[in-house]
Amino acid sequence: MIEFIAFAREFLPDMLNGTLITIKITFVSIIFGFLIALPLSMLRVYGPRRLQHFLLGYINLFRGTPLLVQLFLVYYGLPDLGITFERMTAAYLTLALNSSAYQAEYFRGAIQAVSGGQMTAARAIGMSKYTAIINIVMPQALRLVVPVWSNEFISMIKYTAVIFLIAIPDLMGTAKIISSQQFAPVFSYLLAAIIYLVLVGFSSLLIYYTNRALAIPGLNIEMQEH
Repeated sequence: MIEFIAFAREFLPDMLNGTLITIKITFVSIIFGFLIALPLSMLRVYGPRRLQHFLLGYINLFRGTPLLVQLFLVYYGLPDLGITFERMTAAYLTLALNSSAYQAEYFRGAIQAVSGGQMTAARAIGMSKYTAIINIVMPQALRLVVPVWSNEFISMIKYTAVIFLIAIPDLMGTAKIISSQQFAPVFSYLLAAIIYLVLVGFSSLLIYYTNRALAIPGLNIEMQEH
């Protein structure tokens, strides 16, 4: 225990530098995944049937294949086709596309959870379908999706661990470097695990209070009845 504390005191600054990269990649990937997923989810619910089938194929592709395979295809495979990305760009792109597939399904479920009668009422008073979606359905759906969407944010923190395999010095990559240099794999990865645990715990707490703040009174009862 004393040896681990001494190890942590010496190498924690390096680990925290890697943690900052992990946090950056997590937020950028989640945000870009959100920007892709939101229109995808609306098209999955309200788009033409043929387009819905195409989007379902896109979603199944990214949800049905390992993230590591996707990362290697983007970073190592695409250069064979003349498309080359820097390491960070490849990480952002892969994680964002993967996340967008999951987020799109979360948003689709939230959209469908909003009572269909609200769309009917909006059209009855003269709103266009697009206006009703943007002003009535989506504000409720975005609040409803927070509890399930939080799983994706927390998972993304852990998903970033694979990017060390393309030599990005994130938290996991830094742990690997320190482990190799100091011949201390147990201490290195244990310290990394503790930092991941802190990140996930803090994120879970933040999302819990965000969900409470955004909860729609009485809506859960309405959803259960339908």
